[in-house]
Amino acid sequence: MKMKDSAQQERVYRLYATFFDKAEQERRWNPFRDVPWDKIPREGAHPILTTVAETFCCVESYLPDYVAKGINLVRPYFGQTWFAANWGYEESKHSIALLEYLLRSGARTPEQMFDLQNRLMENEWQLPFDTARRMTIYGCFQEMATFVIYVKQEQRAKELGDECLATIFRLNARDEIAHTRFYQDVTKVLMEEDRVGTLRDIAHVAKHFQMPGVGIVPDYEERIKVMRDDGRVDRGVFLQKVFFPVLKYLEITRQELQEAAWSKQPTAAE
Repeated sequence: MKMKDSAQQERVYRLYATFFDKAEQERRWNPFRDVPWDKIPREGAHPILTTVAETFCCVESYLPDYVAKGINLVRPYFGQTWFAANWGYEESKHSIALLEYLLRSGARTPEQMFDLQNRLMENEWQLPFDTARRMTIYGCFQEMATFVIYVKQEQRAKELGDECLATIFRLNARDEIAHTRFYQDVTKVLMEEDRVGTLRDIAHVAKHFQMPGVGIVPDYEERIKVMRDDGRVDRGVFLQKVFFPVLKYLEITRQELQEAAWSKQPTAAE
């Protein structure tokens, strides 16, 4: 990902400016004022919902790593740098809302949560890919996957009568799909610059994709198993709700993706 051309740089900045303006007009929310805290069930949080909320909260706890490492990778690209700063702000609200839910519902004590935070900080999140273009593509899949999971868990919270957590999941999901669209639109710009190289990177990222909590969140597999056993997350959902919709938005066929991955044709970066 070079994007040295000033016209392309301006296009990405305009994508960010549009993203930011729409966020200011339609999506800004306050975790202390816009969440119906009085709608937490009187009997407290359901055990499954507690696990889900705490797992998301754990993943969000690595926000300093996500921002520091990600923003340095895209530093040469003005629009993406400012998006990364805004992304960190929006994700921090997700973390605050989930932490407050766990505390206010009585599911966790302050001592339990801050002990967990200390344990989380014993590990450090590392970039799964080492180029800005691959991390942009990773953003397409990761944000879309998170959106899908939030939507499914919102429905589960409603089924279990937890309007408060359902609202948190809904607000978070709305941010996640907006993030997805920005990453997708930047990827379209990258394909115009170097279509074959970008397609190869899409194939590479899809093959090696993992959610950010893998390997660093304590008991991550057990936590995810609860979500899978609840019928909410599996490989089929990922393919149908994440991978294929991203390809459709980018106007890429599976055949074209395979051909690019196998192609020996030089790319713009080669």
